[in-house]
Amino acid sequence: QVQLVESGGGLVQAGGSLRLSCAASGSRFSINVMGWYRQAPGKQRELVAAITSGGSTNYADSVKGRFTISRDNAKNTASLQMSSLKPEDTAVYYCNAQDGYGMNYWGKGTLVTVSS
Repeated sequence: QVQLVESGGGLVQAGGSLRLSCAASGSRFSINVMGWYRQAPGKQRELVAAITSGGSTNYADSVKGRFTISRDNAKNTASLQMSSLKPEDTAVYYCNAQDGYGMNYWGKGTLVTVSS
């Protein structure tokens, strides 16, 4: 069973930056994709960014040019550098990992609040 632990959320003013980190442990198989999703109040969970073990990335249109995802395969960690934050980025951010068998794992989430 894979455990994902997020850190780095908090309160920031619009235009500011935050860095989220996710550490994965307990995986018996290689983790193919790590990603970040978010869920704002009253809205569905949505993909923010994802990165494969080979370094290919995918971003939601709303965060392109502002957020950067990275990972350390050796340490099974992933980070999300968020810049130029907007109030609409306010949400609970969840770390996600997919192993080689297509199993999905989720962290408990970390709250990001952007004040205007």
